[in-house]
Amino acid sequence: MATTVRRAVLTLPAAPLGPENPLPGLRPLDEQHVVDERSRTGLPRDMARQIGYEPLRTLLPVRVLDGYGRERTPTDLDAIVIENDHLRATVLPGLGGRVHSLFHKPAGRELLYRNPVLQPADFALNGAWFSGGLEWNIGATGHTTLSCAPLHAAIVPAPDGGDMVRLWEWERLRDLPFQVDLWLPADSEFLYVGVRIRNPHERTVPTYWWSNIAVPEDEGTRVLAPADEAWHFGYARSLRRVPVPDAHGDGVDRTYPLRGDHPADYFYEVPRDARKWIASLDAGGQGLVQTSTDRLSGRKLFLWGAGRGGRRWQRWLTEPGTPGYAEIQAGLARTQLEHVPLEAGAEFSWLEAYGPLAADPRAVHGEDWPTARAQAGARLEEALPRARVDAAYEAWRPYADHEPGQSLAAGSGWGALEVLRGGLKLPGTPFDEATLGEQQRPWRELLRSGTFPDRAGGAPTPPGPSLVAQHWRDMLETAPAEPLTEYHLGVAQWHAGDVAQAVRSWERGLKITRSRWPLLRCLAVADLDAGNAGRAADHYAEAFEDLCRERGDGEEWAAATAALGREAIGALLAVGRADAARAVWEGLPPEVRASGRFRLAEAQLLAAEGDKEGARALFGAGFEVPDLREGAEVLGEVWASVSDEPLPDAYDYRMRPPAVE
Repeated sequence: MATTVRRAVLTLPAAPLGPENPLPGLRPLDEQHVVDERSRTGLPRDMARQIGYEPLRTLLPVRVLDGYGRERTPTDLDAIVIENDHLRATVLPGLGGRVHSLFHKPAGRELLYRNPVLQPADFALNGAWFSGGLEWNIGATGHTTLSCAPLHAAIVPAPDGGDMVRLWEWERLRDLPFQVDLWLPADSEFLYVGVRIRNPHERTVPTYWWSNIAVPEDEGTRVLAPADEAWHFGYARSLRRVPVPDAHGDGVDRTYPLRGDHPADYFYEVPRDARKWIASLDAGGQGLVQTSTDRLSGRKLFLWGAGRGGRRWQRWLTEPGTPGYAEIQAGLARTQLEHVPLEAGAEFSWLEAYGPLAADPRAVHGEDWPTARAQAGARLEEALPRARVDAAYEAWRPYADHEPGQSLAAGSGWGALEVLRGGLKLPGTPFDEATLGEQQRPWRELLRSGTFPDRAGGAPTPPGPSLVAQHWRDMLETAPAEPLTEYHLGVAQWHAGDVAQAVRSWERGLKITRSRWPLLRCLAVADLDAGNAGRAADHYAEAFEDLCRERGDGEEWAAATAALGREAIGALLAVGRADAARAVWEGLPPEVRASGRFRLAEAQLLAAEGDKEGARALFGAGFEVPDLREGAEVLGEVWASVSDEPLPDAYDYRMRPPAVE
C-alpha cells in the first residue's frame, strides 16, 4: 500500500488535566537532575561548562499543571495515523505530539511501550506528564512543558513525493520555535523524523533536546549502544564515569534494566566517529532500534530497577497488571544535565529513524559485550545503512521550509504573538494570528497601545499568565503604572534576576490595588528566597485571607485557592505556626480538604500539633497525592515523624537507597 496519513480518534481511560495553576512559577519545581559542585570537578571541561550553562531559575512564562486527579474515564483523543505496508504510527498532536504507538505489521508487534491509560503525574518541568510512547523533549533538563500541550500539525510534501506530518510549536522556556517532521517512505520499515530548532533572536540561547522512547521491559530485555563506558546518574546529585556493562563492579549487568535495584540514568559515551544508535531487544533478539545523523550525539538508558520504589512508580503511571517499561533516549549532548549554546540566527537540525531490529539472540545476549553490540550494529547496518540515513537527511532539508497544507491540529497562540511582535519570518512553521486567544489578548493590547489593560469594572479574576522576555519587560516598564502592570512587571524582573526591582514593583502595586493576594504571594516567595521565613509566613497568611475575601466561583478560583492554601500551610508550618496553618486549612472548601493533596497536608498539620495518632490514622485510612513529585520523599518524612514503624509499601516511592544522603 502507498503511505497514508489520516485523522483518527483514540479512546483511552484518562484523568482530566484540570485547570492551570494561576500562581506564577517563580521557582522551578523540585528537580532531581542536579549535580553538586564536588561532582563537577572531575568532569570533562565541555561537559562541566554545559552543565553550568543557564539552568532554569524559574518556570516562567509557563504555568504549572497540577489540577489533575487519579479518576479515569474513557476519553476520546484526537490522533493522526501514518501508515504503510510495514509500520503504523499513531501520533497525539494534542499531547505534545507524542507517538503513542509504532506497530510493526509483518510481525504483529508493538515496538514501543504503549500505555493503556492516560494518567498525568508530576514528572514534567511544569508538572503534568504521562508515560509511554515516543516524546519530544525540548526546553531544559527534564520532561518538556509541552508534554500535555497541543502542537500545531499539518500535512506537507515528503521528500519521496508522499505526505509528511509536520508538528510545530513555540517553546516558551527558551523562546525557540521548533518542528518535527514524520514520514514513512512507501517501502520503508523505518519511521523517519526530521527535527529543526531555530533561534530567531539576536543572542545565543541555551538549547536542550532529548527524544525519549519508552520500550517494553521484562527479564530478557537488554539495551545496547555503541559504547564501552557511560556516565551514571543515580539521583544522588553525582555524575560519574562507569564501565559498560558491569557499571558498578558488582558483577551485575546494568544493560538489563531489571537487574538494577534503583532508578538510574546511564548516558553512554559514544565515540565521536561511531554511528549513533541505541536498541532495546528482547530474549529472542527482537525489538526496536533508533538511529540518527551525528548532530543528535547522546544516548541514554533510564531504568526504574526492580526495587520497591521503582516498581511503585511504574504502577503509579499506569494500571495494575500492566508490563513495565524502560526508556532509551537520544539527545543533543552527552547527558541530560547539559544545555547547548545555539547562536543567534542559527539552527540545529538532524534526522532520526525508528524501526524494528532482529539480531542473533546468542550474540546480543552473550557475556562478551563488544560482540553483543557489534552484532546489533551490524544488523542495523543491514536493515538501514548509515549512508541511507545521511542521504535521507539531505533529501529532507529542502522540504523543511515547505509551507504546510491541510491543517490537522492547532497549538497555542503564543507563537503567533511572538511572530507579530518581532515581525519574524519562519518558513515552514506559520504561527497564524487566528490562533491568538484570550490569554494573549492583553499582551497584544500592550503591544498595540503601550498600555496593559486593567480589570477595572469587570468581575475579579486571578491574573492571567505573565510574559517575561526582555522585550515584554521593556514594554511593561514604560506602560502606565496600573496594578496589573506592576504585578506582571515584577514577575518579569524576578525572572531576569532583578529581585530588588521585582519586590519594589510588587510593593508599588500593593498601594494601588484592591486585589492584594497575587502581589502578597509574590512577596512571600521573595521572602523565602531571601531566607526570611517568618515574613514569608506573614505574607502568605495575609494573601490567603485576602483571596478568601475576593474569590468567586469557577475552576480558576478553585485552582487559585488550592494552590495558595497549599503553599501557605507549608510556609506557616515551616516556622512553627501550626495554629495559623490550621486556620488556612479550615478556610479551604470541603472538597479541597478531602483531596489526597490535602490529606497529606492534614497529616503534616496533625504531626505539628502533636497528634501523632491522628496522623497515623490518616495514613491507615489511605490517601493518594496525585501530583507527588518525581523523587519526592515527603511521604516517608511525614511518616517517620509520627511512627517508628517502617514506611508502608503503599507510600514507598523512594528512588534512591536509604543510606544516600
